[in-house]
Amino acid sequence: MATYTKYDAVGQRENLTDVIYNISPTDTPIMSSIGKTKATAVNHEWQTDSLAAATTANALVEGADATSATLSPTTRYGNLTQIVGKTIQVSGTLEAVDKAGRKSEKAYQLAKGSAEIKRDIETIITANQAKVAGDGSSTARKMSSLLSFIKTNTSVGAGTTTAGADPTTIGVSARVDADTTRTFTETMLKEVVREVFTSGGTPSVLFVSPALKQTVSGFTGLAAQRFQAPSAAGNITILGGADIYLSDFGQVSIVADRFMRTRDALLLDPEYAALAYLRPFQTNELAKAGDSDKTQILAELTLEVKNEAAHGGVFDLNAA
Repeated sequence: MATYTKYDAVGQRENLTDVIYNISPTDTPIMSSIGKTKATAVNHEWQTDSLAAATTANALVEGADATSATLSPTTRYGNLTQIVGKTIQVSGTLEAVDKAGRKSEKAYQLAKGSAEIKRDIETIITANQAKVAGDGSSTARKMSSLLSFIKTNTSVGAGTTTAGADPTTIGVSARVDADTTRTFTETMLKEVVREVFTSGGTPSVLFVSPALKQTVSGFTGLAAQRFQAPSAAGNITILGGADIYLSDFGQVSIVADRFMRTRDALLLDPEYAALAYLRPFQTNELAKAGDSDKTQILAELTLEVKNEAAHGGVFDLNAA
């Protein structure tokens, strides 16, 4: 008589774990580091100012009449709000059936969509994107990215054209990438840190792609100590990465951003940048047209670079 096995039996329960594994990165370091403010119009604007250059010529003749005032106006900048969103649609049946890993399919998809939008925002503000006015039919309005604003304190490759010479183009046009890329060096970083400090800024965070994070960890200034003393368990740690760069002008945190271009390294003072929300994150239940729930997740925001001279950038890099 043949043995009765699982291959013959009917009614065996499936073995499906009650967890959904998703390793897609959701950290958005620049978006999380900079401030948050409110926009009240599609064209969000702000002003910057600076002091006159320090001089040794400030000497007055005793008893002389006061000279005429020479004052300079503020500079006005702006950025356009961009609408970002996702739409999910879940059938009534799918919401009702018993599911593994989530109780509500609608809630699960809404959470997933929100995380995707945040990743998109991080990608937008680090991309080489110029603002687009858009129209009411086929062209979406777009904000300018960080690369469109950072003009004063930069290290660029050969063949690069920047808009920094004309203040009216800051935050308007995209930067032009160099014809070739180059290896990121500590000298380049020190140069831009110095420029930002000289401009009056206090650079505190260096945002780089994962590949450039490894390049920074190989800077010679960090090479003096590559091993950590044995722990109580006798383990020795090889120090292959660096999280802090101690410059002549202060401490700079080194943060890897998965959504940045490899060719850019952004040196920021988070105090002088913010996301300005015309409409904060919201969910809109759309009209039912049948046996499903259709929901839109939406936000409208722009990037406010309060003073671009507080930041810097090393551009046109490769992962070598």
